[in-house]
Amino acid sequence: MNPARTRLLARIAYHIVHASVRKGLSDMPGDRASGTSGEVTDAVAVRQAFEALGPLYMKVGQILSTRPDIVAAPVAKELEHLHDRAAVLPFHLLEPVLEESLGRNWHRRFHRFDTAHPIGTASLAQVYAATLTDGRPVAVKVQRPGIRFLVEQDMKTLRRLARFFAKRAPAFNATIDVDAMLGVVFDAMRPELDFTLEARNMERARLAARHFSLVTVPRPLDATPKVLIQSLAAGTSIRDANPESFSQVERKEIGRQLLAFMFHGYFIDMTFHADPHPGNIFVAAGRPATVIDWGMIGHIDRRQSMSLMLGLLSLSQNDGHALAKAWVEMGKVTPWADVSSFTQDMAALVPRITSASLEELNFGATLTSVLTSSTRRGIQTSSMISILGKSFANAEGSVRYLAPELSVTDVFREEIRAIVTAYLREASSEQQVARTLMEGLISSLSTPGEIRGIIRDISNQDLTIQVAQAAKQRLSPRDDRADARLRRVLQAVGLAALVWRASQHRRR
Repeated sequence: MNPARTRLLARIAYHIVHASVRKGLSDMPGDRASGTSGEVTDAVAVRQAFEALGPLYMKVGQILSTRPDIVAAPVAKELEHLHDRAAVLPFHLLEPVLEESLGRNWHRRFHRFDTAHPIGTASLAQVYAATLTDGRPVAVKVQRPGIRFLVEQDMKTLRRLARFFAKRAPAFNATIDVDAMLGVVFDAMRPELDFTLEARNMERARLAARHFSLVTVPRPLDATPKVLIQSLAAGTSIRDANPESFSQVERKEIGRQLLAFMFHGYFIDMTFHADPHPGNIFVAAGRPATVIDWGMIGHIDRRQSMSLMLGLLSLSQNDGHALAKAWVEMGKVTPWADVSSFTQDMAALVPRITSASLEELNFGATLTSVLTSSTRRGIQTSSMISILGKSFANAEGSVRYLAPELSVTDVFREEIRAIVTAYLREASSEQQVARTLMEGLISSLSTPGEIRGIIRDISNQDLTIQVAQAAKQRLSPRDDRADARLRRVLQAVGLAALVWRASQHRRR
């Protein structure tokens, strides 16, 4: 590894540990004011080191900004100001990337290409405004030379460091699985290293956005691993937009639909924009909001999504005990966990959140309060929560610029019907019925032979009542409970077989 980067990593580790020690001392009686300036110095040093290390470390730093249970609060606060502010790379250094990806005559595809003033500059890529020969305005995203190799090397280094740390701090790792958390971040970032994956994400997001009249996603027009050409977003960043340019109805409806769009990603599509900060949302009066930059995407499985849904439902109903239960279900209880105290923490927190508007409450900050309590009480948080928290906090913060009076929980309540309908539709699908059936068989039957026989009969569509009779004869007369359980399972098998046959008949 590059010695300079090694020194920066050591600097980050030193200042994070130093800030954490200061925090512990400041919590002691009689020493509350000590170390304040030192905490600020440590926090700034950590942020500067993350920025110097480049894109991957900045993403990790942004995740840590939502995790005051891992880093001291001053460091977490300072990491909120992490920005990907790379110096502008001269165009002649990027032109070989365009030639490699689009051919030597790449410029013939454009009527105009503003090479002098990129409209976006980051450590992974630069974005230029251009006009195609047919007159369509486009944004052209060009990857910086050599950046993919650097990021992949950084991923390997961080993975090694995480595993090294886990061996030496097993108790900490039992509560906060750093390696799993990094894995989620790395998976979310991979489309940023291959623009064909980002284009695919955009196409899926465009399909999801069709359900919303005031949310849209740019159209990818051409993509290679290092160059992406897409339609140009109208308007300006939601942070820079003037709310007075919009009618009150339009302003609130754009904000409501942006939040609803994110909820659909978390709970229906199971795929969501992981970095919807204000710079990635463009708005203009009379136009739909455009969500750009689909390089960082989160994926959540059905079980986690449903647990998260249950948690938010509990929050919307002012039920701290149910929220605590859903949170524990998403994570893992350590041997020293204090679930009762965590439940009490949530019972005290939830009433302050339920009806608050974005103007009154920072929902992302509330999530960090839950995280801090969870870790303190010995409950391992799901590795997905970090990126979910980052996504949700960014979406909430972005909408606050345009419609601060909106209530997150009110928007969530409005979307519950669509979300639950999607869950029910999936639960009644043939694949899910078959899976539920197999899980019931495996848990209820005592011998592998019985399971294999019934599965073989189902696959051959040759299930009859004789199977039930034969299975009953094989059971010991003394095992009445097993007999009853098997009868219930086989009745379910028979019903499922009838449903299956009916569906096959409809297909013919």
